[in-house]
Amino acid sequence: MQVTLVSHTPDPELTVALAARLCYSPVSIGDLRERLSGSDIRKFLEKILTLGHLSVLEHASFTFGIEGISRVTTHQLVRHRLASFSQQSQRYVTHKEMFEVVVPPSVSADPVMAERFLSRVRELHSFYGEMVEAGVPAEDARYILPNATETKILATMNARELLHFFSLRCCERAQWEIRAMAVEMLKLVRVAAPILFEKAGPGCLSGACPEGEMTCGRMAAVREFFRSVQ
Repeated sequence: MQVTLVSHTPDPELTVALAARLCYSPVSIGDLRERLSGSDIRKFLEKILTLGHLSVLEHASFTFGIEGISRVTTHQLVRHRLASFSQQSQRYVTHKEMFEVVVPPSVSADPVMAERFLSRVRELHSFYGEMVEAGVPAEDARYILPNATETKILATMNARELLHFFSLRCCERAQWEIRAMAVEMLKLVRVAAPILFEKAGPGCLSGACPEGEMTCGRMAAVREFFRSVQ
């Protein structure tokens, strides 16, 4: 898996602080921008995050390039509807060469099971190639491809949606692959906007575990881990 921060709103924290300050000020946007200092930006951001005045976070957006993940994970990712996605097409990209797959750790830990897993993948690729050579359109041959098939996707989210995304997908109970991806995304935005994402992470960082009886029971360890994520 490779996650990169392709682009983001220039100076996202200044943009969000400017939007927050604008809500409570009669002066022009130009004057507000000139008056905002580094200390003011931190103060405004901490205040709006504490108060839950999160609509102003929607002015800052972040675009990620994500490669080497399975379609299992992208099917989960695109459920976040307040985001924009562009994914590699299985209709127009023909897998002439053996396609890469993501092997779950629980499978790769067992050599016998891992080989059986990969053997089935090779069989599927062989049949896929036979169908394409026989004239079956790639858009139809792709029906045989497994969810494990690697893909790549471009995802854009605003800062507010990212906080929501991290609260769900960084949780220990999230599926392992999307959780690993979310942690990598969090590392990147903490560099780009450290104040906005200083306390980002699973829901249990700021209170009781939102999973209730389904809790992982590891809140102390989870909180310690996300304090050190960078």
